[in-house]
Amino acid sequence: MDNLKFIRDTMERAGTFTAISGWGEVLIGVTAIAAALLAARQGTPARWVGVWMAEALLAALVSLSFMARKARAARVSLLSGPALKLLWSFTPPMLVGALVTVACLEHGLQSMLPGLWMLLYGAGVVSAGAFSVRIVPVMGAAFMLAGAAALFTPPTWETALMVATFGGLHVVFGTLIARRHGG
Repeated sequence: MDNLKFIRDTMERAGTFTAISGWGEVLIGVTAIAAALLAARQGTPARWVGVWMAEALLAALVSLSFMARKARAARVSLLSGPALKLLWSFTPPMLVGALVTVACLEHGLQSMLPGLWMLLYGAGVVSAGAFSVRIVPVMGAAFMLAGAAALFTPPTWETALMVATFGGLHVVFGTLIARRHGG
């Protein structure tokens, strides 16, 4: 029995988390497009950031909801080893993003936020994607490339860049995930 437990634990640790929902990613992309357009209409940097913080919370709720549904359908636990590794790999860059956001607002560097957010989100997705299907870290790398470019673009491009990345990349990669990996 000890050997079976060891084998089962080893297999779980080596496994991948396949309950990333492509359709959830598509919905996140759609809400991000709406957030980008709404944020562009805000009169202050703090309000602009407020719209994006609300979008981040909404995206987290959508992601968790769709993952839970997909995991239930596949009879996979959201508390499995690969799922927890995914969570612990994704969370630190998001926490750094929150701290950087506050610091940038404090120092009047809000024009840096789109690029920094793309880079940090991409880094989190690449890291977490190591415990998921192959396309997930590719999506993260796309965010990182866009973020690197965004750091050197004029601030007037921020809405278009946010639509293209947080909106467009989520829709494109979400559709690919849904088609290749079932929902």
